[in-house]
Amino acid sequence: MLTLVLIVVATALVFEYINGFHDTANSIATVVATKVLSPMQAVGLAASMNLVGALAGTAVAQTIASGLINAGVVDVGSQLILCALLGGIVWNLITWWFGLPSSSSHALIGGLIGAALAAAGMNFDVVIWSEPAEQIWRSAGVLWKVIVPMVGSPVLGFTAGFLMMGLLFFTISMMARSGGVLARIARPRWVNSVFGKSQIVSAAGMGFAHGMNDAQKTMGIVALTLVSAEAAGTLDNLPWALSFLHPSDEALEGGIDLWIKITCAVVMAAGTAAGGWRIIKTLGHKLVKLHPIHGFAAETSAASVILAASSLGIPVSTTHNISSAIMGVGTAKRLNAIKWSVVNKMIWAWILTIPMSGGIAYGLYRMFHHFGWV
Repeated sequence: MLTLVLIVVATALVFEYINGFHDTANSIATVVATKVLSPMQAVGLAASMNLVGALAGTAVAQTIASGLINAGVVDVGSQLILCALLGGIVWNLITWWFGLPSSSSHALIGGLIGAALAAAGMNFDVVIWSEPAEQIWRSAGVLWKVIVPMVGSPVLGFTAGFLMMGLLFFTISMMARSGGVLARIARPRWVNSVFGKSQIVSAAGMGFAHGMNDAQKTMGIVALTLVSAEAAGTLDNLPWALSFLHPSDEALEGGIDLWIKITCAVVMAAGTAAGGWRIIKTLGHKLVKLHPIHGFAAETSAASVILAASSLGIPVSTTHNISSAIMGVGTAKRLNAIKWSVVNKMIWAWILTIPMSGGIAYGLYRMFHHFGWV
């Protein structure tokens, strides 16, 4: 059983590595596309800010670890978690191959739901669908923590990007008409220079927001695996070299151990460096032509939405938010600036992610059960 736990932890880190292909690549796509930073500089910035963001809180990790699946209906064991991870990994690789910026977050959540339903024999009570609270932001369950944010956060990202870009255009236009020093500052060369520097700050903010939300999802999975294994006695009599696997008292009470946070952040950065360019090309080049001012507006808008969601423990998609913010910025530029055929493919990938990853995880669990592995 210890071997299975180690396989699950390793698979979780593989998922995090592939998450780097997808979601961290999204977070740096604009700053690379505008040529403010080189790909390697952007990866370095994203890696460092991912780590800082990952250490900044655990609300999202706690949602993944205990807010979606009802442990009273089914044992959330290593086999279930392994199938959930594999469902997310397979779907992520499919969409990565086609350069589609789908959501690793929703792939993981879909995998959890599919594997849990398989383990519970299609008993839908295994999923915490909705736990409304008087204060709506404190509501729990898939409806409030996944579905509502899945629709709402891209709308917020688009609206914020559109409004911020419109405000920047208006301000620069007024400066250009005023004459004198302000008119000179409003010239394209000055605008590109100012927002080129500003975009480094906004890209850092995007990396921080991404770490505070996305990096925590795999942390929650690893923590859930180890806490379940500890409760089952699987981690009893561990060799000294593996003693770090024992959850701390903080972890047993719903926290996340420091080594899990650091490991997940580093692995995610490595994935970005290795394979993120396919996604960067879709968001940074195919969707709309970007200049530094557009990148600044998109990153600032998306990061603001993600940080707000992270503080409430809501696992939103970096992919959805930065993509929709870029769409909003492009629409403010002019409606036909957006390549809507690309948008159509992206939206289909968003819609299909949870059911497809859930279906894959469900099938894997049933196959494991057929062969007597669970």
